[in-house]
Amino acid sequence: MSWFIRKEKGINTPTEMKREAPDGLWYQCPNCKKIMQTREHKMNAYTCEHCNYHEKVGSEAYFEILFDHNKFTELDASLTSADPLNFKDTKAYPDRIRSTMEKTGLKDAVRTGYGRMNDLEIVIACMDFNFIGGSMGSVVGEKIARAIDHALKNRQPFLMISRSGGARMMEAGFSLMQMAKTSAKLALLSEAGIPYISLLTDPTTGGVTASYAMLGDFNISEPEALIGFAGPRVIRETIGKDLPKGFQSAEFVLEHGFLDFIVDRKDLKDKLTSLLKMIQ
Repeated sequence: MSWFIRKEKGINTPTEMKREAPDGLWYQCPNCKKIMQTREHKMNAYTCEHCNYHEKVGSEAYFEILFDHNKFTELDASLTSADPLNFKDTKAYPDRIRSTMEKTGLKDAVRTGYGRMNDLEIVIACMDFNFIGGSMGSVVGEKIARAIDHALKNRQPFLMISRSGGARMMEAGFSLMQMAKTSAKLALLSEAGIPYISLLTDPTTGGVTASYAMLGDFNISEPEALIGFAGPRVIRETIGKDLPKGFQSAEFVLEHGFLDFIVDRKDLKDKLTSLLKMIQ
């Protein structure tokens, strides 16, 4: 006979004695559905330890990963969008900007800053997809241009981390002008012989792909990032042909010569450091 016999069925723990796991303790990978501790996921550079899925993250995470001890000086932190066209769709553009700022804690779809990366001085601009789909408006173009100016003045390498749905249509032609503006600034960087590295993350599309994202001295990407200009349906209707499966994946783009290499986020800081030491 067992030394223990349950006399009552069920669990009779009083409600006040029950304990729940705190929110945010566990992370479930959206790709493989396996679970890991949130702390381990963060220490793994926000990648899944089971399938290596790269979670979509923004400037806060990238700055933490790349800048030594997460110490950096942010540039133009207070710059915000105006409403040059008095645009309104389901809501007025200023109201959309205001509500997005409150929701995300961001001023616009890009943050820029400078600091040290493995003791190398560097200027980084990183896009935030959570701010209106990482769309490129006047503020995005201006902040990138000013970051390039800082890199030029101090002769520091420039890293652009792109994650965007393209130009911000609420600003129409003003947003499209940022393609030429940023491209012209990058030309000055090239003439000065200062390295420019473009990192494309998931997704990088539209006018961003058609301008600064593909103009790097080195164009690199994270694994399985979606990279393209127009969507598959638009391209199919334009050329009248079916497209290869996965033709907008980073691996396909690399195979066809539009990328220099694909880098795992866990190795990003060391790979960038090695690359800059080779070319400086």
